Amino acid sequence: MFEHKKIGSLDDYFLPLNKRSQKSVFFYRICGANEEINNFIVKYYELTRKIGVMIDGKIPNPDGRNLSFFNEMMGTDFQLDKFFIGQSLNRWLPRMSNLQCSALADALYAALVALKNMGKNPNVLKNSYIKFMCWLYYRFEAVVNRLGNNDVPKILCEGEIGIYELYFLSMLNHAGCDIVLLQYDEGKSYQTLDPRSMLSDILTLPNMKAFSADFGIRSIQQLILEKEEREKLYGILPNVSNCTNAWLSGEVLEDIRKTPSTRGEDNRFFYNAFCRTYGVEDRVTYQNEIYRFYLDIKNSGRRFCIIENEIPVPTPAEISFINKGNYTRKEQLLSDLSAKIRFVQNPELERIMVKAFLDTLLEDSKQPDVTLNRLTNKAVYLLCWLFRYLQELFAGWSMPFVSVFIYLGGCKTEYEVLFCKMLSKMPCDVLILVPNLNTKCILEDKAIYEVKYSQTANMTVFPTENSGVQMATAAYHAERDLDEIMYTGTGMYRDHQYAKANSITLKTMFEEIDILWHQDLKFRPNFSTVDDTVNMPVIFAKISGVKDGNAAKYWQYIKSLLTEDTFLIYGVPFITPNEPNPMKYHAASFFRNGKVQNDVIMRNPQYQYAMLREETQRHILDKLQVLIDSRLIAGTFVNGTEYNIIATVLNMRMDLVRMIQKFDFTKQNPKLIYINTSEFSITQEDAIITAFLNLIGFDIVFFVPTGYQTVENHFSRNVLDEHQIGSYMYDLQVPKMKIPPPKPVKGAKNSLFKSIFKKGK
Repeated sequence: MFEHKKIGSLDDYFLPLNKRSQKSVFFYRICGANEEINNFIVKYYELTRKIGVMIDGKIPNPDGRNLSFFNEMMGTDFQLDKFFIGQSLNRWLPRMSNLQCSALADALYAALVALKNMGKNPNVLKNSYIKFMCWLYYRFEAVVNRLGNNDVPKILCEGEIGIYELYFLSMLNHAGCDIVLLQYDEGKSYQTLDPRSMLSDILTLPNMKAFSADFGIRSIQQLILEKEEREKLYGILPNVSNCTNAWLSGEVLEDIRKTPSTRGEDNRFFYNAFCRTYGVEDRVTYQNEIYRFYLDIKNSGRRFCIIENEIPVPTPAEISFINKGNYTRKEQLLSDLSAKIRFVQNPELERIMVKAFLDTLLEDSKQPDVTLNRLTNKAVYLLCWLFRYLQELFAGWSMPFVSVFIYLGGCKTEYEVLFCKMLSKMPCDVLILVPNLNTKCILEDKAIYEVKYSQTANMTVFPTENSGVQMATAAYHAERDLDEIMYTGTGMYRDHQYAKANSITLKTMFEEIDILWHQDLKFRPNFSTVDDTVNMPVIFAKISGVKDGNAAKYWQYIKSLLTEDTFLIYGVPFITPNEPNPMKYHAASFFRNGKVQNDVIMRNPQYQYAMLREETQRHILDKLQVLIDSRLIAGTFVNGTEYNIIATVLNMRMDLVRMIQKFDFTKQNPKLIYINTSEFSITQEDAIITAFLNLIGFDIVFFVPTGYQTVENHFSRNVLDEHQIGSYMYDLQVPKMKIPPPKPVKGAKNSLFKSIFKKGK
């Protein structure tokens, strides 16, 4: 018989018999897994399919037909005798050689003797003999005919087994079979059969964990099918592969500066980097350091590509070039799209790119939320970007050179994440720079090398010769630090510190209006700042009637509200529908699918606000969208009123536009007073302008001594805070009123830094 021995490593299972010492065979039970064990089981399974037998749990007992045939061929005699068992095996399994028969007879006799020593009676022993003989004939003939061959036959068994299966497997083991028993209950059931582990050994390796709930021979079969399909999918594999980051010293910029030929000597690999830096080591010198890095890469002759803040999404032309099909299976999708990667100048680079593309998408396809449609979209994005940057990164490529892909700002979408991962598998250094610690890069990958610094820098443009780079001095950074201390969470604000704002209409008592009117927004109730946006409490009110019927005091009250930033209207209407408006002709092209087309507007030669600060223009266009979306102006999305809103807002008087440009969202806001003493109706254009300026942040008050309806006729709902203050009066004449001149500037302001640190005289 063969000797049951312990292994030195799992690879011993795959040694031919003539390479093993003392005709040894192995019988191990495996109760947990790690990556090494998973790979072993797949390999052992593939070998078992060729030269062995697989058992799923207990072996079924012989049925009536099996027993009838055995009795017909062998009779009913039984002797616990090695000679009798040998003769029986010769008759029952005639294709076995004499050596195979002898080894199996010895093993079968030993198994029956072991059962006898356990107290089994003769009748049980005879039944066990018949059961074993039937199992050999019907289930294991392919194994017994290989006993003693140089390729040792294999048995793979999973699940709980009984005492007879255990002794039967032990018999085959001593007859010359290798056996692996997979147990998913951590071997607890086995302990009752063989508490001293005399018949098999338990495998113990580092980092073993319990088998997953879905692990089993069927899952192994599925893995092998996927592996076979994957081999067909990849086609001819490249001769070289990536050695990523293993050669790094830790100084990222210095490492990427290294010429590829000095990174490693094994010509089976190209040595590339996949790195990300968060923050900066010294923000005073950072831009200069990055600029010198850029010059070194450029002067080295290496190909490079620099992306700032986002990778532009594929254009319709790029997407149509891919010409994707309708796919029903993942493999069909990947096979078709990977075939579109062609680089005839260098077939080896083409194979590298195909493998990187497939590796990236196959890994991503394991995510639970990835559908076939989403995987298709991701594949199309990757191909569009690969073709876009192909020549820039890889034109003229040959081993061992690597290009450099620099992404300033960090990945913000899953498509960008996948593209960076794919490039990191190609002969390309991928460097992601996130100098601002408040910016989030969503890429997560165990392969990336990351360095974190404590300082932050606001850099959105990568410094090159053509970027018009600006580099700050230490004093500039010191002043910014002081600004950060003084103007973060203190209730103090820099001039024009915020570029975004939302208006909140206050409901007040009439007596509060003149109090709030002269206050900075930051002192008003419900003022707040959230992230980079100001919430501005503003007045949007209508005052009906005249208090105590006293017209003189009425006009005096209105005059008290006039400030240098007040726009006064007292001729009704302010805007007539027939006034020339060049924006009406373009309004239809400025609005598509419910959205204001900001870029189209800003490119139009008739656009009047191009001289304003960009953040002011964005504020105007954002509030234009809000006004349309709110449907506050009656007729919006019903009779084309939205186009009148666009034309009216884009054709405001320049003195109003200047007030918007001047407006600082944390300080005094501009005002509009609209006096209507007559029966003339306010036009829809007037309603549009006042509703829009309310969203911009103006305080707006309508004075209507007659109590008539005015602007509300054009609103779809009541948004004005109306105050009834006295009796109605008619035919009042508006006296002359002057807007106060701007307050004189006493002296130029010094910067905060200079004010604090100026030298005494």
